[in-house]
Amino acid sequence: MTDISTDPALDEWRTYDEFAAGIDTYRLPNASLAGTELALTLDGGGTLSLSFDSATVTWSGLGAEGTDPYDAVPVRDDIVFVNIPLESRAREAITIVYSTTTHRATVIRSSIAAQAVEGTPQVGQEFWAATTDAGTPSGEVPGPSRDLIGKRNIYRYSPHHLYEHVYVSSQRYAWQCLEGVQRGHGDMDLSTVWKFADGLYLFCFREFRIAVASVWLHDLGYQLMTTGIFLGLNGDGDAEHSRGGGHIYPLGSVSYPDAQPV
Repeated sequence: MTDISTDPALDEWRTYDEFAAGIDTYRLPNASLAGTELALTLDGGGTLSLSFDSATVTWSGLGAEGTDPYDAVPVRDDIVFVNIPLESRAREAITIVYSTTTHRATVIRSSIAAQAVEGTPQVGQEFWAATTDAGTPSGEVPGPSRDLIGKRNIYRYSPHHLYEHVYVSSQRYAWQCLEGVQRGHGDMDLSTVWKFADGLYLFCFREFRIAVASVWLHDLGYQLMTTGIFLGLNGDGDAEHSRGGGHIYPLGSVSYPDAQPV
């Protein structure tokens, strides 16, 4: 039996590309959005226009434009998770979640800073609520949520990827790897949670120790599945995009009797 307290592997902090390999094994299937055109109006001003073919999307907005590959996953019958791993703008990704029934959307831009700054995640994220031009918006506007605070879940992404998350506040979550190349490793990193619809939450994190950030859409309804992406620097220092996804197993939750987390 190995004593993990003296296991030399625990001293080897894995690079982003090492732990992300295969982390999309149990991801929901992709779909083509060929022929789909969307115009999003962002809260606070600004627009994002998207025109999809079978393999690429031509887009404009957020101060830029380009034609890039895309990755689309229908997470529910009326809700689509779309990621654009930008090739036209190195070190950036744009992630969109939109509903074909409420015509609500969210937009997240992830970007890798040119230089690392101690104490600050090198991959930053920006968030917008939005509406689409496909119909009259209805229902709750997506926005920051405290609903996950106190919850503890396990995430199975593949036969070799098992992680535990504990959502400790509106700004941070704790994680540990139970199975995989990061086994025995864990940390507490910056996170953002937005509620998109009933039981459907955007969970985004930004790590301190390595240059990586991620966008996940957790379906905590009957499906108990998560769909996500990573953007970070690999072991060679190059920007790399990866997909993720898998099953959610809730372990339980706690509630605070008086003083509440931030």
